Amino acid sequence: RPERSGATVLVAGPDFGTGSSREHAVWALQNYGFKAVISSRFADIFRGNSLKNGLLTVVLDQKVVDALWELTEADPTAGITVDLEARQVRAEGITADFELDENARWRLLNGLDDISLTLQNEADIATYEVARPTFKPRTINA
Repeated sequence: RPERSGATVLVAGPDFGTGSSREHAVWALQNYGFKAVISSRFADIFRGNSLKNGLLTVVLDQKVVDALWELTEADPTAGITVDLEARQVRAEGITADFELDENARWRLLNGLDDISLTLQNEADIATYEVARPTFKPRTINA
């Protein structure tokens, strides 16, 4: 909707992401500009894909999600802040802490995905590849 244009936080219903096991569901949300999704429950595979691809999924009590929903329905321009460092969601009259494991938090704060984590060891990988026996398959730089 035009009145919600530019929103980066999606307040969603329970069991969000059920049936969305592929990364494409995450990418579609990111293509719309979302950086975080708030719900009381997420499908496990969707949540895992989200965190691996840089989309923060925030689990809050359903009463808090309902309060955020009511706030945004009353005022589509109402601000919702998701503070990843403090692990806290804030909006007018609402402050809620959320849990997120330290590894996922660190990856999101540093913009790291599985590939960028692997590339942090690029020098070691290159050293290994040079010494690797020639009869084994090789990765060719293009």
